[in-house]
Amino acid sequence: MSTADPVRVGVLDYRMSNLRSAVKALERLGAEVHVARAPGEIGRPDALVLPGVGNFGEAARRIESSGLAGPVRDSVAEGVPLLGICLGMQLLFEWSEEEPEARGLGILAGGVRRLRTDAKVPHIGWSEVTWAPGVATAPPDGGPHARTYYFVHSYACAPDAADAVIGTAIHGTEFVAAVGHGSVTGVQFHPEKSSDAGLGLLSRWLDAVRAAAPSAATADR
Repeated sequence: MSTADPVRVGVLDYRMSNLRSAVKALERLGAEVHVARAPGEIGRPDALVLPGVGNFGEAARRIESSGLAGPVRDSVAEGVPLLGICLGMQLLFEWSEEEPEARGLGILAGGVRRLRTDAKVPHIGWSEVTWAPGVATAPPDGGPHARTYYFVHSYACAPDAADAVIGTAIHGTEFVAAVGHGSVTGVQFHPEKSSDAGLGLLSRWLDAVRAAAPSAATADR
């Protein structure tokens, strides 16, 4: 893929997501976005985005009933980059205390636990994220304002693998704010609602997608 080519992003719509704001943010950054509500609408994007707000169990059921779950797992297995946002990040895991009998996508090993904190839950507001060294989506500089994002959540992910944690934040206690493994990235916050810091993160994610994609001469565009 040439640096002049727009990144083709499929945004997954299972009727429980902050779809419009996510799409607008990606389009503002020059991505070529299409919304997929059924397996046949996914096509062959350069990357996928799984946004989400609401209840884990209901979201998991809707993804399965829409037929999107299998193709999403298949895409990840083929190395297609996937970004999960808020509930979308939680759905990457296997289970959640919010609804223990519900099954997530199981793309990442581990689960989701209610925030163990003396602070007010849900956590609503701005928090600074401490990024692990070498994370492509992390801001290279710019001070705390470049690392501060908007959160709305009562649960936080608990990956089985410690090295899957690429960002943490504090809300009374430390919690997992971002995860990454292979082509999969997840953020608990809302980059599309996090002003310049969030747009910066999405821009760096798109750059990483572009860098990992085949050249324009060989890609099936």
